[in-house]
Amino acid sequence: MAQIHRSITVDERRAKATAWALTFADMVTLLLTFFVLLLVILNDAEEHIDRIVNQLLDETYEELKDNVASSQVSVDRVTKGIKITMRGKLFKSMSADVDPRVHPLLVQIGAIIRTSKIIGVYDNPDYEYLLDVIDKRNTYLNVEVRCEGHTDDLELPNAAAYPSNWELSSARSLNFVRLLSTYAEMPQRLFSAMGYGKFRPIIDVAQLKSKEKINEARAQNRRVEIYLDAFLKNKMEFNI
Repeated sequence: MAQIHRSITVDERRAKATAWALTFADMVTLLLTFFVLLLVILNDAEEHIDRIVNQLLDETYEELKDNVASSQVSVDRVTKGIKITMRGKLFKSMSADVDPRVHPLLVQIGAIIRTSKIIGVYDNPDYEYLLDVIDKRNTYLNVEVRCEGHTDDLELPNAAAYPSNWELSSARSLNFVRLLSTYAEMPQRLFSAMGYGKFRPIIDVAQLKSKEKINEARAQNRRVEIYLDAFLKNKMEFNI
């Protein structure tokens, strides 16, 4: 009997010695469950924000497509947001001066962008909750209009005002931005300009042999792309 009693006592001691492990395991399981739920909630919140932002961009895309799309202007919904591609005689030859005949179109594009919900989201009480959720994530909704200039692959003559297509495309996109920000009556901080010269062609001219197709490809490659985009940025990236 004494031996049986000692055996029970040893078992009880072992059970007491390992009891903390069960409690610890329960705590770890609860913490893991909590973090999984937190991750699901955060992902749901992010998807909700993305869905609303994309809806706002979709509305502006439809309006631009219905009002400005033509044989020389295409409007596409892309990953970057909304892309407006303009071709044709936008500038004088080898010049960054925007052809006056293009100005009315820029006035129209600027008006649509200015009155879009995505631009006015901070002034619309319907989106206060959305902006509050975004703010609590230590982020802000960055809305921007960006112009990207592109030229063809032909080198500029020595007498040209610009040393290369790179500078020419940059100057052209900058002039587009200035006009667009003026016509849209929007703060210049919302705009940016970039020039890619001949380095981002839509069609690779080197793969073509027909002179007619080469000329057509160069006409396609000469363009200005206007992007309207909205995305979340960390507040640490911008002192606001």
